[in-house]
Amino acid sequence: MVDGQKGPDRGSGAEQIEGRNPVMEVLRAGRPLNKLMVARGAGEGSIRAILAMAREQGVPVQEVDRAHLDAIAQSRVHQGVIALASPREYAEPEELLERARQRGEDPFILVLDGIEDPHNLGSLLRTAECAGAHGAILPERRAAALTPAAMKASAGAAEHLPVARVTNLVQTLEWLKQQGVWIAGAEAKGSQFYTETNLRGPLALVIGSEGKGLGRLVREHCDYLVRLPLLGRVTSLNASVAGAILMYEVVRQRGNR
Repeated sequence: MVDGQKGPDRGSGAEQIEGRNPVMEVLRAGRPLNKLMVARGAGEGSIRAILAMAREQGVPVQEVDRAHLDAIAQSRVHQGVIALASPREYAEPEELLERARQRGEDPFILVLDGIEDPHNLGSLLRTAECAGAHGAILPERRAAALTPAAMKASAGAAEHLPVARVTNLVQTLEWLKQQGVWIAGAEAKGSQFYTETNLRGPLALVIGSEGKGLGRLVREHCDYLVRLPLLGRVTSLNASVAGAILMYEVVRQRGNR
């Protein structure tokens, strides 16, 4: 384990997974569920498939009034289904590199520096999973965590992507360097254009916060800073959009088509 980097809050409290896609993915991932609550009368389409999977896995199913789901939902968009699960355990950074080793691939890790919007977090995790990343690293403080809103925005991808949460992001970047991983930071004024930068090989891609971008110390610990073309009057892209473009540039350069 990286010194001082253990993910917090392992095993405390309970977690709600809300919405049809997130609940479907948590069932596909085989994560233990304590209970599944379904709005009374909502037995059509994907709900029917969810109920079948839940019963096959022995998950207790409870029919409740939709008003009850409205009252307890944290994401506000439950789509008639909420699952209750044991708290998700954050991964350790070492587990992300081990996942790459098991696949026989160069590590590809998404690092998020202060993403505060849970919808941006969920969107970035969804893209990372689709792009074949081996995991993501989040800071413990001043950043969104894996809340129900973030999980729903990930459309269930967060159930398949290991996520580490660390107390000191700069120390973690230094540790990654010691493991042979190159650090590329997304920066509007970066010295290298993203398609002209070598993003093959062991790589950690760092995306900064929505308003401030990369923190000063994080920026200083990047091996190189890459930029996207901004040809209009707006001077920045949404963090999840910029992250998606850069992650798929990694996919392109690695020839994973």
